[in-house]
Amino acid sequence: MIDGVLAVGCGAATTPFAAAGLIYGYFRWHPPLWFWLPAVVVVAAAAWFRRDHPWLFAGVALAGWVALSGIFAVVLAQYTVAERTRSWRLTAVSTLGTLIVVGLPIWRLGGWDASLPQGIAVCVAPALLGLYVGTRRELISEMRERVEQAEEERDLRVRQARSDERAQIARDMHDVVTHRVSLMVLHATALEATNGRDATEVAGRIGTIGRAALDELRSVVSVLRASSAAPLAPQPGLADLVDLVDQTRALGVPVVLEVDTGAPAPALVQHAVYRVVQEALTNVRKHAGNPETQVRVLRETGLLRLTVLNRAGVASERGDGLPGGGHGLLGIAERIRLVGGELTAEHTFDGGFLVEAVVPLAGEPGR
Repeated sequence: MIDGVLAVGCGAATTPFAAAGLIYGYFRWHPPLWFWLPAVVVVAAAAWFRRDHPWLFAGVALAGWVALSGIFAVVLAQYTVAERTRSWRLTAVSTLGTLIVVGLPIWRLGGWDASLPQGIAVCVAPALLGLYVGTRRELISEMRERVEQAEEERDLRVRQARSDERAQIARDMHDVVTHRVSLMVLHATALEATNGRDATEVAGRIGTIGRAALDELRSVVSVLRASSAAPLAPQPGLADLVDLVDQTRALGVPVVLEVDTGAPAPALVQHAVYRVVQEALTNVRKHAGNPETQVRVLRETGLLRLTVLNRAGVASERGDGLPGGGHGLLGIAERIRLVGGELTAEHTFDGGFLVEAVVPLAGEPGR
């Protein structure tokens, strides 16, 4: 729309300027009337396509100045070249050439007093305005692109954070539900097999395990309640391994626990190690029955090393028929990776199973 208006205005303004040129006699020759109309149409058409072809428009405008004394097209061409190129060097070349073409006939008639002000008004001022407008438009465009890019990156970070949060919740839910509920099922099975003997003791264990499961589930779910002002329950760590092992022993699995009682490890590391032991003991009961099992958490130079090793189970005792989703080992491997460590899980040569995790301890020698 604007280009159309400027094109029509450029063509319409050429006629009065041409008449002024005849009066002042900028050039020695005077085009015939039949030449004016096609020339005006050409200048207007070039003005229409000035955004895509600024240099072509500049050349046509200068030709229109020489042929018809159409100065308005020259002013618009100077602005367009500077605004589209946004280059000081190219604008200077265009301005110098236009000053020569426009200024010489004016200087010939009126000297410097006439040519200098008109040269500045026709050539320099439009070029400076075009540079300002073009540079400002480019700056706004770049700022808009940066804002859009920043918004995209922010959205990506939000989606990644949500994905990580869901994965963390899934790991916590798996660890809590799998271990605690598995223990409850096993104790319930044992209660059924007692035929009334020791029922109170087994039922008490089931209640204790159920309450522990509920406490841990509340701790996991509480992270989803951003408006809750209640403090979060502390996550289990190395000090809770004794209770964890006692619960497994109560099912008849002989477990030997050895924990280095040196300086406390970071809370995140302790929680990750606890979950690894929890998953490993659950898998022992699921897949091996009641084999001898060793749990060791030892410090080395700048490292915390965890090993859970169980012997091969007796065929008649192997497994309790509990379902497994196959996500446990993947989950604990991801936990260890998040605290900078590595986890390996493999069968031993004698038919047992070994889970080993090595976690670096920040701030200690060897880190």
